[in-house]
Amino acid sequence: MQILVINCGSSSLKFAVIDPVARTEAVNGLAQRLGSPEASITWKDASGKKQETAIAGGDHAKAMRAVYGGLKERGLAAGLAGIGHRVVHGGQLFSASMLIDEQVEKGIESCFALGPLHNPPNLLGIRICKELFPGMRQVAVFDTAFHQSMPRQAYLYPVPYAWYEQHAVRKYGFHGTSHRFVSARTIEMLGLKTEDSAVIVAHLGNGCSATAVKNGKSVDTTMGLTPLEGLVMGTRSGDIDPALIAFMCERLGKDAAKVTDLLNKQSGLIGLSGVSNDMRALLAEVDKGNDRAKLAVEVFCYRLAKSLAALAVPLGRIDALAFTGGIGENSVPVRAKVIEHLKILGFALDPARNAVSGRESKGRITTDGSTCALVVPTNEELVIALDTAGLVTG
Repeated sequence: MQILVINCGSSSLKFAVIDPVARTEAVNGLAQRLGSPEASITWKDASGKKQETAIAGGDHAKAMRAVYGGLKERGLAAGLAGIGHRVVHGGQLFSASMLIDEQVEKGIESCFALGPLHNPPNLLGIRICKELFPGMRQVAVFDTAFHQSMPRQAYLYPVPYAWYEQHAVRKYGFHGTSHRFVSARTIEMLGLKTEDSAVIVAHLGNGCSATAVKNGKSVDTTMGLTPLEGLVMGTRSGDIDPALIAFMCERLGKDAAKVTDLLNKQSGLIGLSGVSNDMRALLAEVDKGNDRAKLAVEVFCYRLAKSLAALAVPLGRIDALAFTGGIGENSVPVRAKVIEHLKILGFALDPARNAVSGRESKGRITTDGSTCALVVPTNEELVIALDTAGLVTG
């Protein structure tokens, strides 16, 4: 069985053809800088061989047609069993992955106000695929669905209750497919029982979030109504005083939308460092003695550790802390700094294990006698493929 996985972003389109039974990938790729003269599409086959083609000025429709053409050339288009789409925001409408029909499309569209940067291109990808693959069953896998199990005290904001009733203002959480996969994999790796488990997952990339997973279900998470809330990220501020927006509107002579845009795109690591939103580049600058880069890394790790400690509250205990995502899986110094901050919770780093990214001792990076922290690679595309396969064959 082969499933086509699509992640349609604002200016990019990621894709992969996955066999969810064998858990193998026939091909994957990325169309990026869509709408610009530099638009291109890169293919990578199972052997790791890459091929890049220019699609100058290409939009999402042109990129999707290029994907379709490439799949036909490789003999993959005709054998697809279904198409799975990443959809960022499902609001309160969707608590699980769904076969796409007209009502589901309308539901995704109704969440445009909640996910204005992500849901429109997500829906566009679905509609282009309907045209290119007529009759093919498609599935929407929502970033927010995993967090619909949060209790009210976790997802409600202390604002006028009418805002929730009339405008659906609440915490939704994101990176749900990653948190779901990594928490389940952590439980499996440690031989825990799902129905009696307490795991924290730290998904750390350009976007970052952490989630408390109790007995296999999300009970709290750091991202909120939008992906701006929570941890320090590559370009997003994370938690701030909400009055800061009005304050800076007055100081900068900008409206709230423009200040919010700065909090989304010019804050976080890039805002603090003035150098880069990439943790690898910042750590290289730290080695060169760059104080601003050092400050950005320190703020990132300190705030992350505070948030992770707070997530122990809904769990009652911590069986394991799992690091995942580009930073979580690969940044030895970041993991070390975070674990150092978390000594109060019984964590003690094993430097040798941490240095090999936890590939030994089942991914564990802490000493045997301390609270367990480990590295667990995420695989969001596989989750989408598995959900899609279950629904199209069920």
